[in-house]
Amino acid sequence: MAQVEHRVPVPILDATGKPVHFGWARSTLFRYDPMSIRVSPRRLTESDRYVIFSSTHLLVFEILESGYLGYVGVSLISLKDKQWFSQVLISPFAMGGLFEMPFTSESGSVRIHQRKSSLDFITMEEGVRIIKTDIPKFGHHRKLRGELVLFSPPGAQSVVTHMPWRREKNAFCYSRRSPWYIVEGVIQFGTSELIFTRGNAWGIFDWNRGIRPQADIRYWAAACGISRGRQIGFSVGYGSADSSMGTENAFFLDGTLHKLDQVTFHISPANWLLPWHFTSNDNRLEMQFIPQQERVEHNRLFFHSLKCRQVCGFFSGKIILDDNSEFTFQNITGFAERRKTRL
Repeated sequence: MAQVEHRVPVPILDATGKPVHFGWARSTLFRYDPMSIRVSPRRLTESDRYVIFSSTHLLVFEILESGYLGYVGVSLISLKDKQWFSQVLISPFAMGGLFEMPFTSESGSVRIHQRKSSLDFITMEEGVRIIKTDIPKFGHHRKLRGELVLFSPPGAQSVVTHMPWRREKNAFCYSRRSPWYIVEGVIQFGTSELIFTRGNAWGIFDWNRGIRPQADIRYWAAACGISRGRQIGFSVGYGSADSSMGTENAFFLDGTLHKLDQVTFHISPANWLLPWHFTSNDNRLEMQFIPQQERVEHNRLFFHSLKCRQVCGFFSGKIILDDNSEFTFQNITGFAERRKTRL
């Protein structure tokens, strides 16, 4: 089945709550209204995730509401020292509304204040986003405190998808992925300062809303950086959702999206720290991933389980752009992961 690109605004649910208008877009043309959902709120999942990195460190901020589970996770990975630290806050019986997740990825802010920790995710004008963090005891009781500003390149496009779930007629997955943010800011970790500057620090925004099946497995990889004087980024992945009408696979050159079809991850099952290879069925992407650091996380509450196996490192390869020209890139910082979710 050919991918379906939407070029005008469309709703993702009809008047009866049935998912409609599957496919993909270059901007947030899909209209999402959780009040139209007609299934149990236990199956509703809403998440925002920010991945911030330089050549030496990677930060992950995630807010998730999924049925009974409210989850906030912050991770810091040192690519140089091959160490990682995490802080997780779990709130039972969320059932929506705990974090007041925005209906759109274009506006709205999320503020979390629990115990003595606080996190603010603020959306400003012209696509600017601000992350403020203040966690007094993070990673062996060291404080994690600071502010990051994420800037959008002028006219940048995103890969926005609306997918059905196989064998789940009322389930859907509505996502936006933007692997091109320019980051500035300082994060204090204990007595160390992590400094993120323009041209050396990048951000990836991963936004998801939907009704999920009871179990899901998803593979995803993304990266951003500078190669040959051009800003590049990509988002590639696959999972249990039916991506035949619109995959989440895209390459970005100076913010412009170049759409890919299906992408396959070739991973050594015995050792995830061996090199990975990525290929696409349209023969437009060939890529190698050299892992540097692995992070494994497992959180469980009642019937909900979330397992994440994430590997950070450097990507090199070549892409055939939409005008049939070839672009090569070397040692772009990013990550690849597998997430298993059970409700």
